[in-house]
Amino acid sequence: MPLDAAAIGKACGGRLETGDQLCGRELERVRTAMASGAPVTVSCTLKAPLFREVAEELGAEDRVAFANIRETAGWSADGHRAGPKMAALLAAAAEPMPTPSSVSFESRGVALVYGRDEVAIEAGARLSDHLDVTVLLSRPGEVAPPRSGEIPVLKGTVRAATGHLGAFSLRVDDTALPLPSSRRTLAFGPARDGATSTCDIVVDLTGGTPLFPAHELRSGYLRADPRDAAAVERALFEASHLVGTFDKTRFVDVHADLCAHSRSRITGCTRCLDVCPTGAIAPAGDHVAIDPHVCAGCGSCASVCPTGAAAYAVPPADALMRRLRTLLVAFHKAGGTAPVLLVHDEAHGAPLIDALARFGDGLPADVLPFPVNEVTQVGPETIAAAFAYGASAVRFLGRARPKHDIAALVRNAARFDAVAQALGYGAEAGGTVVSLIETDDPDALGEALAAGARGTPAPAPSGFMPDGDVRGVLRFAVSELHHAAPRPVDRVPLDAGAPFGGLAFKAEACTLCHACVGACPTGALADDPDRPRLTFAESACVQCGLCAATCPEDAIGLVPQLDFAAWAAPRRVLKEEEPFDCIACGKAFGTRSTVERVVGRLRDRHWMFAGPAGEERIKALMMCDTCRVSHVLDEGFDPHAAAENRPKTSEDYIRARQG
Repeated sequence: MPLDAAAIGKACGGRLETGDQLCGRELERVRTAMASGAPVTVSCTLKAPLFREVAEELGAEDRVAFANIRETAGWSADGHRAGPKMAALLAAAAEPMPTPSSVSFESRGVALVYGRDEVAIEAGARLSDHLDVTVLLSRPGEVAPPRSGEIPVLKGTVRAATGHLGAFSLRVDDTALPLPSSRRTLAFGPARDGATSTCDIVVDLTGGTPLFPAHELRSGYLRADPRDAAAVERALFEASHLVGTFDKTRFVDVHADLCAHSRSRITGCTRCLDVCPTGAIAPAGDHVAIDPHVCAGCGSCASVCPTGAAAYAVPPADALMRRLRTLLVAFHKAGGTAPVLLVHDEAHGAPLIDALARFGDGLPADVLPFPVNEVTQVGPETIAAAFAYGASAVRFLGRARPKHDIAALVRNAARFDAVAQALGYGAEAGGTVVSLIETDDPDALGEALAAGARGTPAPAPSGFMPDGDVRGVLRFAVSELHHAAPRPVDRVPLDAGAPFGGLAFKAEACTLCHACVGACPTGALADDPDRPRLTFAESACVQCGLCAATCPEDAIGLVPQLDFAAWAAPRRVLKEEEPFDCIACGKAFGTRSTVERVVGRLRDRHWMFAGPAGEERIKALMMCDTCRVSHVLDEGFDPHAAAENRPKTSEDYIRARQG
């Protein structure tokens, strides 16, 4: 394949060394580079195990990165134009990625084989050499009794199931023990409901409805059709190896203080709950909790979380964005123009790209592959930044039959295609510039990439450095998306449910009670400690709806939009009133309109505020809280002093009877 050393050197910096067999007769050159103490990027993944072994010998494993410029760039019908792409891939590979944390599963090998007939009993017998097995038969028909009673066989139907590998809990109805006198078919004794079974592993051979949502992603839950012998064999083999301690990546970090789920028992944002395929997310008071043992790592929760409370950690958003920035900046620095960003995962996308390179025309020279853990993890900040950094289009490569629910990804893609079109990034001849390619066929991938619309890239691409939490990165990305736009506009309307927007505010209905301020989880709404005022920062609003649900005057509505002018402007004053000064000490408290309205309604209309004594009580209403307490104590107000309001007592009735 051709190698444009000049383009690579221009974009990557450092020292560029080329060779013919760096993994063979020239291996000593690699050893020398790794021993130098400088970071090393190796442009070969085929022999990565060999290079890693050398790096470990020299204690350089933390300084070595790998990039595949063969299948992703050089092996292509456009290979002669792939110099800028090679430079971009090498530069991006050198960007360090933090190591994610993990959680552990502990399995002692207690297994439940759940079935309907002899297939389950036979499976239990075969697993008994490796696991502590119990067989549970749901509504069994004529099942021959096992010859030996070594393996417990019970009758029962699972009504509810929770847990994961090492910690399953099943609620079982119609539970019964077999009768020892069973002869031709298994007979069972009296049944009861509400039994609980705990185990480490569940092997489901019923062929019925799975016990869990997204069951193929539940660790320790193995399901097979009992009529498919090969599938049963695979399930038994996997189950037999699930004993011991297992580590799993913690895919999502939860920051409860940022969560906008609820306040004061009023539900606000439920976006993560709506998209989680495994049921790993559950309400936990004002925020949500994510069970890392159940989480399958699809990242949909992080892609829709408007505050960054659910933050994907493989890698974190800012690290992923730094790699994206390096990729696109290096591509332009090496002389490339109008790149298409192809977001793909390693499990599905990488093999498809390899097949296209080996047996087809390969990727076009303007298509930059961008590997992530799951395409569903990508949120709006990444899409916005891609265009700000100079991309002409963004494509997501997904499976023909998705492993995860892609509804959130589809919404994000459609939403930001509309934003890109409005800002002038759209293709001149029409067509979407943010889209999803769903295929398992490498040739179909090549055709889709070749035929897909290329938009108008930013005339002067941004080079901003992402830093901070997800919401902070998003603010930067959206701001730079607007600054770099070919045809910027101040405002883009969005679909209902979008995590950006403003408020439809009825100032005349607002009483400045500030209930909305207490409910707002992001500080978008704020009061002023010095005067009666309500302010709003649109860039912080996540459209959770808590303010609208909390407002007692129904003064707030939601307006989904991207108002770039509002994002760049200081806090906007929604309502401000003249404060009322305490008539005793002069301290400002409340609003003049509210105090005067309350006084006007009570004077001469309520017995406590009528006449000369009532005037003293009226004065109390016009005092701050401190002066009001002193005034009430000094005047000795007795709310039961008036005869017409004093409650009757037993003494009153006795006195009346005696009189």
